[in-house]
Amino acid sequence: MAMTCNAASTMKRALRVIQHRGQESAGVAVFDGRIKSLKGMGLVHEVLCGREFDMLSGNVGIGHVRYSTTGTSSPENSQPIVVSTSAGELALGHNGDIVNADKIRMKLQSEGWAFLTSTDSEIIVRLLANELTQTTDAVRAIKNTMRVLDGAYSLTVMIGGRVFGIRDPLGFRPLCIGKLQNGYAIASESAVFDILRGEFIRDVAPGEIVEITPGGFTSSRVPSPLHSAHCMFEWVYFARPDSIVDGKEVYELRKNIGRKLAEEQPVDADVIVAVPDSGRGHALGFSEKSGIKYEEGFMKNRYVERTFILPEQNKRDEGVLLKLNPIKSTVAGKRVVIVDDSIVRGTTMRKIVEMVRRAGAKEVHVRIGCPPVRAPCYYGIDMKTREQFAATNRTVEQIAKMITADSLGYTSVKGLVEALEISENDLCLACLTGEYPSNVPGEKTRYQQTLEAHI
Repeated sequence: MAMTCNAASTMKRALRVIQHRGQESAGVAVFDGRIKSLKGMGLVHEVLCGREFDMLSGNVGIGHVRYSTTGTSSPENSQPIVVSTSAGELALGHNGDIVNADKIRMKLQSEGWAFLTSTDSEIIVRLLANELTQTTDAVRAIKNTMRVLDGAYSLTVMIGGRVFGIRDPLGFRPLCIGKLQNGYAIASESAVFDILRGEFIRDVAPGEIVEITPGGFTSSRVPSPLHSAHCMFEWVYFARPDSIVDGKEVYELRKNIGRKLAEEQPVDADVIVAVPDSGRGHALGFSEKSGIKYEEGFMKNRYVERTFILPEQNKRDEGVLLKLNPIKSTVAGKRVVIVDDSIVRGTTMRKIVEMVRRAGAKEVHVRIGCPPVRAPCYYGIDMKTREQFAATNRTVEQIAKMITADSLGYTSVKGLVEALEISENDLCLACLTGEYPSNVPGEKTRYQQTLEAHI
């Protein structure tokens, strides 16, 4: 995220609002005549504290929380990345994945460039730094950098004391603009502005470059495809339910998905329980449509991080056991429907089904808002290999057996699109269909893209 106001302390609060988007490392960079930064491994409140943080001053800054998808989970890969160039200092935060990062890295290394990290984000910052040595027009330098990149990138960039928000031409990852009491800001999710008592203005459009100024913001665009590729997983799981992403409230769309799921995958049961927190909206929608009562079925430990985005499987497994405990009076002796947002690897859901059985459930049925994940994500979700997916080479019945459920049902791809109320042509459904909205080597492209400028 980026903002102009009392930067460091405001960004710390804002980053805690979007901690769910990354919990491996955190950092901020502020400008006060020069760029100063503080970053490290850990949660926001663990990293941004102490005397070093208190000494950060400046009314302009950018901040970042990291969820590693490209590059290891390590201190050197934490962000914002800050570099010094002949054109001045530059800081960058990145959400997403660059599909052609390896190709660019190999080309630059062959030309003598050296890299300090394993992230694709460093490739972006080095390309931009190189462009800034060739032009004094920062927006032109950004546009020239964007022409080289293929993939998902929502960026916050600070060039000296100037702050920019940049969204890739397909708009994979969210980015939005808001007004705070003492300035303007750009963030991944609109909930930031609500909690900072600000005002959500609008989403950053695909291919748009926004410069935040003390009095507002300016905008320019690069050519964009006719159709965007908003990641469906943002609404299904990733974003906060109280956020508005590309004009759609996440909570209401999750309820829509739950209603569609109940319509497509009915079940005879006594009670519906949600896997908190992201499964709650799906479960409430399922309850509304099915008429089966909804009850709280799990106590969630609020001091355990989000398990899906933990970098290692053993940590995810341990996290599930620490995070959830069934409420026995809700499930004992009953036919229970567990509703969740998605099944990716299947290991988490198996543990959840088993703990509900141990709590005395007579039957355990599972209903999932997201269709089966069958193909890798190359755009910023850590789902990299087909071998890890529960749905690979398995029927729905076989997955049900794997997770030890009495039955299993998913929303269909068609049903998901209808529930999201967004044209299929403007969604990235690649992890469900295997058809990608950009050119990924070895994968099928959904259709031939035609670039056209939107003015």
